[in-house]
Amino acid sequence: MKKKNLLLKLCPLAFTVAVASQAHAGVTLYDQDGMSFSADGHFNAFFTRTDNKATDETQSRVRMGFLPNYIGFNVSKEAGDLTLGGRSSFWVTINDGSDNVTDTAIDVRQFYATVDGSFGQVLFGKDFGLYGRTNIFSDELLLGTGLPMANSGGVTFGNISTGYPYAVPKAQITYRTPDMNGFKLAAAILDPQSGEAEEPNSDNSVRLEAEATYATELGGANMTAWVGVASGENDSTGVDASGVAYGIRVAVSGLQATLSGFDQTGLSTALSDRLLDAETDSDGFLLQGSYTFGATRLVLSHGETDISGSTTELDAIAAFYDVNDNLKLIAEFDKMSVTGSDDTNQFAVGASLSW
Repeated sequence: MKKKNLLLKLCPLAFTVAVASQAHAGVTLYDQDGMSFSADGHFNAFFTRTDNKATDETQSRVRMGFLPNYIGFNVSKEAGDLTLGGRSSFWVTINDGSDNVTDTAIDVRQFYATVDGSFGQVLFGKDFGLYGRTNIFSDELLLGTGLPMANSGGVTFGNISTGYPYAVPKAQITYRTPDMNGFKLAAAILDPQSGEAEEPNSDNSVRLEAEATYATELGGANMTAWVGVASGENDSTGVDASGVAYGIRVAVSGLQATLSGFDQTGLSTALSDRLLDAETDSDGFLLQGSYTFGATRLVLSHGETDISGSTTELDAIAAFYDVNDNLKLIAEFDKMSVTGSDDTNQFAVGASLSW
């Protein structure tokens, strides 16, 4: 119950994720003299009916899914042997979160520059963290709803806290290697949780994260595997925090299976950049399978996270139908179970539009 209450408190913060690729497709607005500027966006809304048996509350709403609505802008310029680039993205909620009737909670989750060359890429600015990043991007429910939270003014949770922690956007300097026969490595230093919020850098040391990915084709099947690590220290309590996130995805014909997980100490199971006051152990996994035929994709999903003997689980079944390359119709049923508490069920049906 304690963990469930924590999730209810965190939900209004509108945890979100971005699309997985660093190169964002969109509408090209300018492309001359080696310089281009483009825009991309995502819009979605769901009708949800949530039955929370623990509080005996049934709620019907029109709300966002796991991904909020956003618009992003991308710039790229050739400069000799280098390619200079940048991205800014602005995320909003379609659900008013305060007494202000026009409150849309605009949040800048990405605002970074990139320098690409034969050496790879250097990114500096604000972007999503590396630790647990691919776990989220590989979630089959990314464009659906996921964890049902009846009283949230923002997005739903996907599988945050039921399979992976959220890779929180942070100020960072990140290096990525070139593609080496399917192998890529990224390493980053990130601003700690405390930043300059209270006493300058008195709470946490700078955070270190890295992720290695490998993609290949084996006997007609496409396989992607990854492992990420994080390390930090809570200077005020002396807690050393660390984590390992991992996964593998195999796709053949229309079938796709994904297994990912994490094992960590001293880190929040909801927000991966949050260091705890104790070296508490937590772990979790997400197992998903999907089958795509024509314009339809069917998904089965099971995720769970365990911390201090309390387990939160999410079972889901979803159907995605592509009306065209931009418009998608979605139906989903989710069941959340928490140790020592009654289940919460949610049915959702909606649409997403991306460009």
